[in-house]
Amino acid sequence: MFKNIPIVTRNLLIINCAIYLLQLVLEQRGTDLTASLGLHFVLADHFNPVQFVTYMFLHGSFTHLFFNMFSLWMFGRIVEQAMGTQRFLVFWIVCGMGAGLCQEVWQTGQYLAEGLYQYDGVNTGYSVIPMGAALDSWTTIGASGACYGVLLAFGMAYPNERIMLLIPPIPIKAKYFVVGYAAIELMSAFTSTGNIAHFAHLGGMLFGWLAIVWWRRQARRSSAGRYGYRTPTPSGRPITARIRAWWQRLTTPKMKVTPGGKTPVFKDRQGDYDYNSRRSREDQERIDAILKKIKESGYQSLTDDEKRFLFTQSRK
Repeated sequence: MFKNIPIVTRNLLIINCAIYLLQLVLEQRGTDLTASLGLHFVLADHFNPVQFVTYMFLHGSFTHLFFNMFSLWMFGRIVEQAMGTQRFLVFWIVCGMGAGLCQEVWQTGQYLAEGLYQYDGVNTGYSVIPMGAALDSWTTIGASGACYGVLLAFGMAYPNERIMLLIPPIPIKAKYFVVGYAAIELMSAFTSTGNIAHFAHLGGMLFGWLAIVWWRRQARRSSAGRYGYRTPTPSGRPITARIRAWWQRLTTPKMKVTPGGKTPVFKDRQGDYDYNSRRSREDQERIDAILKKIKESGYQSLTDDEKRFLFTQSRK
């Protein structure tokens, strides 16, 4: 079963679990990875830009790890099959880094709103600690932001797929599930006083949405389909280019020279147009069948001939 999970999702599951075990081992030896690899506040003494990547692989508890990895396993494998391996990896990193960036923006707003820049230290009730050390406690860890981005991608790719809730145990369409989760996170961000990085969750969804919108816009420009699967128009070009080409064929007949002289002979364009249209429809029908097969059984289920055909069509 584990071998059937797409490679990026599978490796992310392994890496996150392995690093959590490493955290536990090093913690027993007096080393806290969160202190060096967790995402610190940008004005804190121990902030490092590399932490925008490393913080995604750290978790604060087994429960924290379990729910993130369960979400990744549940939705990540499906989204990866739809996006493709490379694009899904990029998507994961973009969502994770975007989540960290949004959390930093939120913390900066708190820092300015509370006027902390005016003080050199913070009174904890037991002692006064330097402001730099106090800001170091503003640390974010976890893959939750990236997982929320993957959840959004699933909802956008399969909006009418039903998800079974645990409490209450009722099915709900993915699009409503995603919207509901986003609404809960937004309310919690302004009302909760806990240590959950709600703005990181929202940031993961925001950057996931931006990435998908960007790719879809690029896809429309290149006549590509959802998440990078190319679904060319019958001629392999945008509809406007097809109309211009069709009009040009009607108004500009092609001339060729006969072998016996220079008498111009006009070639029959209508026959070529009918042939090309019929061939394009056949190609499109085959592309639709292949994409349906990918959705149902994954990219690995394609034959070599189907993969070559899909690749050839994507190059047109």
